[in-house]
Amino acid sequence: MDAPSRAASAEPRGTRPNIVFIMSDDHAVQAISAYGHPVSKLAPTPNIDRIAQNGVVFRNSFVTNSLCGPSRAAMLTGKFGHVNGFNKNGETFDASQWTWPRALKEAGYQTAVIGKWHIGPTPEGIDFDYWKILDDQGKYYNPDFITAGGRTRVEGYATDLITRYSLDWLKTRRDPDKPFMLMVHHKAPHRNFMPALRHVQKYQGVEFPVPPTYFDDYKSRPAAARQEMNIYRDAQEGHDLKMTVAVGSTRLRENIWPDDFDRMTPAQRAEWDRLHQAGNDAMNAAGLEGRDMALWKYQRYMQEYLGTVAAVDEGVGELLDYLEESGLAENTIVVYTSDQGFYLGEHGWFDKRWIYEESMRTPLLVQYPGHIRGGTTVDALVQNIDYAPTLLECAGVPAPGGIQGRSLAPLVEGKPPADWRRSLYYHYYEFPGFHSVRAHYGVRSDRYKLARFYGDIDAWEFYDLKADPTEMHNRIDDPAYREEIATMKAELARLREYYGDETPHSGRANAPR
Repeated sequence: MDAPSRAASAEPRGTRPNIVFIMSDDHAVQAISAYGHPVSKLAPTPNIDRIAQNGVVFRNSFVTNSLCGPSRAAMLTGKFGHVNGFNKNGETFDASQWTWPRALKEAGYQTAVIGKWHIGPTPEGIDFDYWKILDDQGKYYNPDFITAGGRTRVEGYATDLITRYSLDWLKTRRDPDKPFMLMVHHKAPHRNFMPALRHVQKYQGVEFPVPPTYFDDYKSRPAAARQEMNIYRDAQEGHDLKMTVAVGSTRLRENIWPDDFDRMTPAQRAEWDRLHQAGNDAMNAAGLEGRDMALWKYQRYMQEYLGTVAAVDEGVGELLDYLEESGLAENTIVVYTSDQGFYLGEHGWFDKRWIYEESMRTPLLVQYPGHIRGGTTVDALVQNIDYAPTLLECAGVPAPGGIQGRSLAPLVEGKPPADWRRSLYYHYYEFPGFHSVRAHYGVRSDRYKLARFYGDIDAWEFYDLKADPTEMHNRIDDPAYREEIATMKAELARLREYYGDETPHSGRANAPR
């Protein structure tokens, strides 16, 4: 990734790349076929894969905190949550602090964000030239969009609307005399996993492979044993799994957030019910219980989740097509990422939050014609705090002091710095909170992972990712790993000091702010 010189911000517009930053919400690496997981072979993402074919796939991309708001704040600032001030969902991002979108605007870029924001009521204060965002989490059907002019409810499907508004901005609102930065932030495939009507039956009848850890007993992992995010125990049967109460009925089972369905038009709801009816009737008629019901719920979850991904992939294709047809692609960096990873039944779970692989790992694919060779892969450890310095370097905009991430450009060029990180730091704070995942922090190297849970569960966990890639066996008390554990504890202490995280090492306490 050849970066322009630091003086590029003073050069003619054509020397500075445009940036289209596409971020989905809760899109698991397992559900992107460029990463080769068995699930994605049954539910491919051909358009997202185009970015990989045209550019680079980062195979070891991770987040600092696997939670929507904190991850977004880390991306915007290049800093961990304990530095940027945003550690838990529900907090409000301090928009007066430095962010890379504002830095680009100050350097002459035209900037816009469309879709999910979720780190405050609006992005006011970051000074986007244009913004059109969903209200908080947003709704899949007939969502409310907020602009500087107010709130409007729009009939349609959120993913399609975000794609349409993004294309409209590129075609009609963009200043052709300025480089631009457009953030396309999808709600999908966030819970409650509602596919577009055209995709509701896309994967009905497909048998997805059940993860070998689906019926995990959480032995030796007390925090994992206390979570509330099992697909077969904790997912709402109506809200999440779209299950009905009886054969012939369209009335949903447990559904504590009815507005997701109630805001559908009568025609939308009738079609939604019709498309689910046969599957629900068969389930109700079968009288499933126990393990059989748990396995049915897994398949229904996967059908809904992956069906929701399908419109995101289509939207990416529409954006790529326009960039190519308009000639903009030649000088445009396209990034595809998610705010974190997600569980597709591993350990029996949906959701995210943990330091474990499926939630800590996040997709990152980038194309930049003429600068990144198509089909490139990078195996180095990278993190979402690296996005800000990378994009600024490519735009020729100096980064301020205090950024904790590093530019990924030399990795793409095949010239990793000798001092590139050998480990990653992670910290999750939100307990008490949804799904009862305990607060914890830890370190991941290329082979080992060490985690410290604190609060009402005070425990250490250690994993050998080579011998135990599914993280089923906590080896913290295994004498065979005594030296490795000591090394990782020392590395954790070093990273906490390096990044300035002063959360207490010991003692029982509530999750610190």
